[in-house]
Amino acid sequence: MRLAAYEHEGLRRCGVVEGGRVRPFPVGTAVLDLVGGAPVPGTGAPVPLSSVRLLPPLEPPSVRDFVTFEEHVEGVRRSVGGGEGVPDAWYDAPTFYFSNPASLVGAHDDVPVPPGSAVLDFELEVAAVVGRGGSDLTPERARDHVFGYTVFNDWSARDLQSREMQVGLGPCKGKDTASTLGPWLVTADELEPYRDGEGYLRLALTAEVNGEVVGSDLLSNMGWTFEEMLAYASRGARVRPGDVLGSGTCGNGGCLAELWGRGGRQDPPPLAPGDTVTLTVEGIGSVSNTVVAGKAPEPVRGARRRPRDRP
Repeated sequence: MRLAAYEHEGLRRCGVVEGGRVRPFPVGTAVLDLVGGAPVPGTGAPVPLSSVRLLPPLEPPSVRDFVTFEEHVEGVRRSVGGGEGVPDAWYDAPTFYFSNPASLVGAHDDVPVPPGSAVLDFELEVAAVVGRGGSDLTPERARDHVFGYTVFNDWSARDLQSREMQVGLGPCKGKDTASTLGPWLVTADELEPYRDGEGYLRLALTAEVNGEVVGSDLLSNMGWTFEEMLAYASRGARVRPGDVLGSGTCGNGGCLAELWGRGGRQDPPPLAPGDTVTLTVEGIGSVSNTVVAGKAPEPVRGARRRPRDRP
């Protein structure tokens, strides 16, 4: 089953996608409710997908974005942080940071350049959505807690990210402006035929900029399975229905920064207004967003320097 949230004739709706149409659920139904176990209601007359604006398929309580592709770490570490190779600590556990659930955009929405940035990048990812809550899960138990999957584009202001990560707290405003989620949420059972013998989903991933392929990879090149990621996220914490777990950016051109790190120069160039990024994941679908001009940043002064006065 494929669940979509959308706007149609001024109303926010959700429904089941079948081919080029969506069958709407009753007004007031939310995908998040269905993810959490609410009964699936009946549907109304189908509406052509061409007549709706696709929204992020759900409003998640939280978004954790992992970094599970070794090849991505190798390339981006060089271009963003100036380091070489893969840190030993990366191999210890599936590291993640918390992204902004309020910054999600739909599959075909425009994406403004973040204020103050001149080096915008995309990131090709797949996200798992938690269905059942829980804590201290094992990977074996975690499989029953995954509701489904969707395409995830973690838009990144590389110049802001590179500067702020020198503070040592990880990305913040460099990742805060937009994340694409869509085009819909595919239930886990639909992707089971793609699972390989090691438990990974062998899905083909493709990234295009203005119709030109710049990257391609397999989701099965992840260092950890989604079940292992979910188990780690739940360690000493509680995951909730609707929580989003991003796979992290794939390798082999899953973002421009990886290519810049390998080539030693910004080629292809950073994204600019008018550029369209299309990300496609086998078994799920495609999202395609066009970059538009953003707002000028509101000024924020630097920290004051002062003596360490004491009482």
